[in-house]
Amino acid sequence: MDERFRLLLPHWRDVVEILIVAYVVYRALLLVVGTRALHILLGLVLLGAAYVAAVLLKFAMITYLLGVVFTYGAFALLIVFQPELRAALARLGQSRVMRFFYRGQSHQVAEEIAEAADRLSRAGTGAIIAVEGEVGLGDYITSGTALSAKVAADLVTTIFTPYSPLHDGALVVRGDTIVGAGCILPLTQFPVDDKTLGTRHRAALGLSEETDAMVIVISEETSAISVAHRGSLERGVGVARLKELLATGPFARAAAPGLAPVPPLTPSP
Repeated sequence: MDERFRLLLPHWRDVVEILIVAYVVYRALLLVVGTRALHILLGLVLLGAAYVAAVLLKFAMITYLLGVVFTYGAFALLIVFQPELRAALARLGQSRVMRFFYRGQSHQVAEEIAEAADRLSRAGTGAIIAVEGEVGLGDYITSGTALSAKVAADLVTTIFTPYSPLHDGALVVRGDTIVGAGCILPLTQFPVDDKTLGTRHRAALGLSEETDAMVIVISEETSAISVAHRGSLERGVGVARLKELLATGPFARAAAPGLAPVPPLTPSP
């Protein structure tokens, strides 16, 4: 077949290759969302557009300078993005494919978080716990204190002890690891008719609107447990329901493929 007409009748290998490349690009974009790398990536896109414009307009000096930047900038990016590259490789190990091999560990994490929420609820201690999904929460982690500790009910309860240094703010969980505490989350940008919802609930809704994270809130006033996910808020969640949501939540959905689908969350008013 003439190479000029190959694109009109692609081979099945071409289709598979395009799908693989598209998936890899999609996963790479998910890794940079929510981190400073996204802003720098946008800057690189603008530099690339400027380089193309300079070539078309035959601006020799600008073309040469941008060429130098692109030639040596790759080495600088490896140094600048060293933390992000390490985090990306770590998240690759927590991908859905890898999580399939340790589904029991994900179940244990759900148990620990549910146990911590139950303890905090019975003690009347306010708390907010964000379980990271596919969209990274790097920008929100940098607003608090970075941690690297295995999820444990005792540790979560201790962090939210009143007057402790990290009790004010959100706890961020990635996989089976607590990666941040005292983090500041965005408040919802939509009007909330229920005036009983405090700052924690509005922050939980705000994060769930911008990302696919599952956010657990324990009310300091009512001791009730609420869960926000994808812009919806379910209030008055019991421990059994919370375990059910977590077991099929962002960090455990692929690890427990045999679980039945959980009913959707109740939309917020």
